[in-house]
Amino acid sequence: APMSFCTQYLAQRFKRHLRQLAPWGLAGFLALPAVTLSATEGLKIPNLGESSTSLFSADYEYNLGQWWLKSFRRQAPTLDDPLLYSYLESLVFDLVTHSDLQDRRLEFVIVDNPTINAFAVPGGIIGVHTGLFNYAQTEDEFATVMSHEIAHLSQRHFSRGVELAQSQSTLNIAGLLAGILLAATAGSDAGLAAMTATQAALQDEQLRYSRANEAEADRVGLRILYDAGMDPYAAPAMFERMLASTRYSSANRMPEFMRTHPLSEKRIADTRNRARQYPKRIRPVSLDYQLMRARVAVSLADTPEEAVAQFKGELEGNPRSREAAIYGLVLALTKAGRPDEAALTLDGIWSDREQRIEYILADAEISLAQGKPELAAKKLQTRLQLSPGNHPLTMSYAHALQQSQQSHLAEEVLIDQSRLKPSDPGLWYLLAEVQGLSGNIIGLHQSRAEYFILVGNLDAAQRQLVYALKLVGDDFTVSAQINERIGQIIDMRTDLDRG
Repeated sequence: APMSFCTQYLAQRFKRHLRQLAPWGLAGFLALPAVTLSATEGLKIPNLGESSTSLFSADYEYNLGQWWLKSFRRQAPTLDDPLLYSYLESLVFDLVTHSDLQDRRLEFVIVDNPTINAFAVPGGIIGVHTGLFNYAQTEDEFATVMSHEIAHLSQRHFSRGVELAQSQSTLNIAGLLAGILLAATAGSDAGLAAMTATQAALQDEQLRYSRANEAEADRVGLRILYDAGMDPYAAPAMFERMLASTRYSSANRMPEFMRTHPLSEKRIADTRNRARQYPKRIRPVSLDYQLMRARVAVSLADTPEEAVAQFKGELEGNPRSREAAIYGLVLALTKAGRPDEAALTLDGIWSDREQRIEYILADAEISLAQGKPELAAKKLQTRLQLSPGNHPLTMSYAHALQQSQQSHLAEEVLIDQSRLKPSDPGLWYLLAEVQGLSGNIIGLHQSRAEYFILVGNLDAAQRQLVYALKLVGDDFTVSAQINERIGQIIDMRTDLDRG
């Protein structure tokens, strides 16, 4: 993947004393070893201020993470699913309340990738591959991985690892974060291809430190899992099944999470022994989680008809959640252009759960597929009156308004929502579309600029604002707003270019 924005972002700040990255694994932050300068040529880290302690300040890590996320969005195939994002956000924040994480400014990214992977990046960025939803059979198993990543953030393994490396040798943080980006976007093989071992005398100590981070994240993550009311025995069960999945697979098919968070029989045994310190919990099947797994299964299927066959096959057997399998079939039928069948299927599960948002959104999608966007918009508007500001409902409502030729109203809805969710690229993308349809070309360019900022393309963002400025005329208020935003983009670029 091209490294243009990342290469502008990740280096200059430490250039004067960063020449070669010692081969230490960043356990939990994808556990990557050394990256040579050849893999990160031209990298620039923005000047975000000096840390006042041996560890980076929380604000420094946060800003670092924000810039990294912008670069990641530009290069990785992310999944724009507000409902799935909302579930992930809710689950992780629930886990975080039972952790020692001090800086809770978290952001999430869902990667449209069938591999089993999750990652945490300094500054509160947590990423999940869709394949993890598909693989983790229960919410507790999924939460095991999320708790592990939260533990890496709460224990500040990134800053502590940098401190260790600085005490041993010079450090190339640009290379380190570029390696994280490579592994998170293109898979571990690409990241590993960019890495080399140097200074062999340091390897053993750094490897021990990396393993110590993993052990600490296992221990802390298990406590988070238990304190959040989940079954601690889900942790060894998840790791055991991950390890078992590799026994009949080639190295190239090893789950990404295991490549970046190496598992061993000893580590699994240690996790099992730690779990025995807690009472086992028997938890009912989480319908919320199983519904999200069904959504992911539809998105991962090669064709909608393949997804239809998959869920029909599940329903002939003994699925973990029959209701979730029916829901998946509803989504698949809708995507396959069979909305009437989907509506009949949805009726079988909706009658007892009229307020469940997943079914409300599914019903609206069916109406859209039937060519009834006005009906879909009306249904969603009614539900939004009970849940004002709900992001998945609002985005679906705006889409239905767009389809029903009510672009002006859709624009109003999205502008209001942008104040609640200013960091959602999908929102700005849709807003630009509806503004184009409504004839608000100045607004279209402004919204495109916000989208480009969030995906790390500052040049494109500035061009959009220049286009908008040419159309403003004598409206000095709008002109001043646009010029101020251009100035902010210039400041962002200055931070990138400052050595």
